Amino acid sequence: MGLNDLRKKINALDAKLVKFINERAKLSVEIGKLKKQENSPIYAPHREKEVLDKLKELNKGPMTDEAFEAVYREIMSSSLSLEESLHIAYLGTEGSFTHMAANKKFGSQVEYVSCNSISEVFQKVEHKECDYGVVPIENSVEGAVTHTFDILVDSDLRICAQILLKISHNIMAKCNLKDVKNIYSNPMVFGQCRNWLAQNLPDAGQILMASTTEAAQKASKQKFAAAIASSLAAKVYEVPILKANIEDVAHNATRFLVVSDQDVPPTGKDRTSILFSIKDKVGALHDMLVPFRQNKINLTKIESRPSKKRAWDYYFFVDFEGHRNSKNVTKALDQLDSMCKYLKVVGSYPV
Repeated sequence: MGLNDLRKKINALDAKLVKFINERAKLSVEIGKLKKQENSPIYAPHREKEVLDKLKELNKGPMTDEAFEAVYREIMSSSLSLEESLHIAYLGTEGSFTHMAANKKFGSQVEYVSCNSISEVFQKVEHKECDYGVVPIENSVEGAVTHTFDILVDSDLRICAQILLKISHNIMAKCNLKDVKNIYSNPMVFGQCRNWLAQNLPDAGQILMASTTEAAQKASKQKFAAAIASSLAAKVYEVPILKANIEDVAHNATRFLVVSDQDVPPTGKDRTSILFSIKDKVGALHDMLVPFRQNKINLTKIESRPSKKRAWDYYFFVDFEGHRNSKNVTKALDQLDSMCKYLKVVGSYPV
C-alpha cells in the first residue's frame, strides 16, 4: 500500500477511536452519578490499578506498556473531570517535581492547587478545599522528607496512593551553554549535579534559590543566566533545555504520597504504612518487629522520628507488603497493638 492508502486506514481507525473513547466517557459519567448516590470517592486507586494491569495483559505491541499508560492517564483524567471537578493540592509552584508527580498520577484535566508547604497541602485536604494532596516522602539519593513523616503523626488523612518519579535535572537558558555566567537552583540540586557542573561550567557562579521553579523563572528573565530544573519547569517558563539528565547519579528517584480521607480496598498487590511508639525497655524495637516475621510479612522501610513531646521518645514509621485487611496483616497488627504505646495505620494502597 502507498502512503495515502495507509493514511486513509489511520483516519478510519481514528474515527472509531473517537467514537469508542466518547462511549467510554459516557459510561464514566454514569459511574460518577452512582458514586455520588453512594457517597463514594470519585478517584479509585484500586480501579486505576485494575485498568492499567488489564492494559498490560492486552498489549501485544508494538506500543510499549508505558506509552499505553500515558495515553490512558489522560483518558482517565478526562473521565474524572466529567464525573466531578477534582482539585489536587501539591507542594511547590507550577513546574515543580511534586507538580510533575501529581500530573503523572491525575493527568492534565483536573484542577491543581499550588501550596507553599507540606503543611498547607494537608490543610487544604483536611478543610475540604481540595480532594487530594501530593507530597514527597523520600528520595533515593537524599533520603527521607522528614516533615511529611512528622505531619502524618497528627493528621487524620490517610495514604491512598503512591507515585514514583525519576528525577531528571536539566540545565536551561536563553543563551548558549558556553555563554552562561550564573546558574540558579536549590542547594540539593547543585549537590546532585556537582560533577557535571565541575566538568562543563567550572567558572559559572552558583546562586542558591528556594526552589527549582524559582530558578527557572530567574533564567527566563536574564540573558546569560541558566537554571537547573525539571523539564516541566522549562516548558512552563519557556526556557530552552541546553542539556538534559545532568545529575551525577542515574537512579535518582523520588517517592510521593497521595493523601485523602478515603480507604482503598485490596488489589492483591498493596503496601501498608503504619507508625507506632514503643515502651521504654531493653529490646522493645526488636519485639515490635517479631509479629511481622511470624506472619511472613516483608518490611520495605523503617524510619524513626523524635516525637517532640518528650526527650528521647520516638515514633517509628514502617512500610510493609500487604493490605491492612489481609488475614496475616490483621493478625500482626493485633499483636503489635498489644505491645506498643501507640499504633496508627496510615494507609493501605496499591503498589
